[in-house]
Amino acid sequence: MKTTKKTIDKMEDTQAQTGKFSLNYGLLVGAVGIAFGIMLYTMDMHYERGFAVQGTQTLILVAGIVLGIYQFKKANSNFLTISEALKVGAGVALIAGLLGILYFYIFSNFIEPDFMDNMYEIGKQQALIDNPKLTEEQIDQGIEMQKSFSWMTYPIILVMNILIGLVVGVITGLILKKDKPAY
Repeated sequence: MKTTKKTIDKMEDTQAQTGKFSLNYGLLVGAVGIAFGIMLYTMDMHYERGFAVQGTQTLILVAGIVLGIYQFKKANSNFLTISEALKVGAGVALIAGLLGILYFYIFSNFIEPDFMDNMYEIGKQQALIDNPKLTEEQIDQGIEMQKSFSWMTYPIILVMNILIGLVVGVITGLILKKDKPAY
């Protein structure tokens, strides 16, 4: 069988695209994360920030990233480079993070506008318990400082998601890596 430029071009066209998988699995992970947030809200657990809630949210993200990378490998003739795994991992995390930020913005500004004030009050009560030597005025000053930096919540969420995506991407890439033959 003779290989022509047309055959090579056709083979390159069938190669899976990382962006497509990042978008699809990012939307899936974001939707599952939003469903989890809605579930917490309906169960009146949306102020819970314990290990179970944080761990579940992180597990949703990690599972979605691994699934996206695995499905990319299957669609890419069972080949995967670490670079491709990193792209899919970071992309899934970015899209999921953007959806999560959008949900958090809508939730904290429209669905439950007092959410942040309630979170500050919960934090104040916990700070009084954890630091009995601090006065209420000192804790209030700390809360006011937190409020002035609250806008940083959004980029921090995004950066943390992307870092998780990169770490999970490199680990999954190292496990699933399979280079195309050189011939």
